[in-house]
Amino acid sequence: MEPARLSALLARTPGLRAAQLLAARAAGVSASNLVQFLLGGPLPGRARSWLESPNIHLIDSDLRWFEANDTRIVTCLDPDFPAALTLLDWAPATLYLSGGPPVAPALAVMGSRQASTTGASTAHQFAAEVARAGLGVISSLSEGIDAAALEGALSVSGAAIAVGVTGPDRIYPAQQAALAARLRAQGCLISPFPPASPPRRHHFAIRNRLIGALGAGILVIEAGAGSGALAALAQTRRQQRPVFAVPGSIRDPAAQVCNQLIRSGATLVQQSFEILSVLDIHHSYQKAGSCQRPRRQPRPGASPLDNKYEMLLDAAGFEPVDIDVLAFRTGWSAHTVASMLLLLELQGRIAPQPGGRFCRLS
Repeated sequence: MEPARLSALLARTPGLRAAQLLAARAAGVSASNLVQFLLGGPLPGRARSWLESPNIHLIDSDLRWFEANDTRIVTCLDPDFPAALTLLDWAPATLYLSGGPPVAPALAVMGSRQASTTGASTAHQFAAEVARAGLGVISSLSEGIDAAALEGALSVSGAAIAVGVTGPDRIYPAQQAALAARLRAQGCLISPFPPASPPRRHHFAIRNRLIGALGAGILVIEAGAGSGALAALAQTRRQQRPVFAVPGSIRDPAAQVCNQLIRSGATLVQQSFEILSVLDIHHSYQKAGSCQRPRRQPRPGASPLDNKYEMLLDAAGFEPVDIDVLAFRTGWSAHTVASMLLLLELQGRIAPQPGGRFCRLS
């Protein structure tokens, strides 16, 4: 059987693990005898049925799609397969790759899908800076922190890697199609699931474990109690790799997980060079450490703010806050505060947040 067809056959084998192929290599089994070797060992029932009677038409369809869409299969025996996964007994035997090879080392960055403007900006900034220093960034295609991190790495032409929850021929969530296209062109899309696979519930757990396993460390930003970052975090800890967390206000529910991680031993980070130092990435320390947080620029022609507006910005701080709280802090009416917030939003000094709150940007 030709190599591409054998890889497609193995990739479609349900429940096949990297450890089984590595055992075959250790035993000196040739490619022509690999299927018989696998059938002679312990296999899940569905895997055995597939290998004994594979769907040739489905394999042909896969191969045609791969050729037309710049996607390939890598097995754990190939040089492009992430070496970190070969050490894990649960790791899949094959991965579908679109774009370039996955870069190592890489920093996993994960957090809330409902990210605040500040959280998304922080993820973008950190990812851009570590990518500029030569570290890859790996995350999911989920909206919020994960997508912002990938976009940050891409913004500096850095290495960006996303792990999906569907087959390589689908994008989830669908609104991330443009980001996925950029990753195919400039980075890497990874899927452990065969073509036409929908986003099943257990796929998310597999994706998160893979992200945690592939990262040299993990950075968590604004993670809620049910965040996928927690599953990735658990895998990172099992492999005894560094955990980093961005702190937040003790009154902000989105910061509770990060603050708890710091309390339990995660490294509190405020600048990217702190991550680079722990991971022993020396290139461009000063350059990355000196980068300033991206700020929205006021519109051309915007007039300077008078003292009253500066007082309102000081009252807002840099955490999401609602109009009633600002009215209480300043002693002004809610109507006055709302009118002033409108001008500040037009000038790019604040941004609206979910729940009728506002967040200062500069």
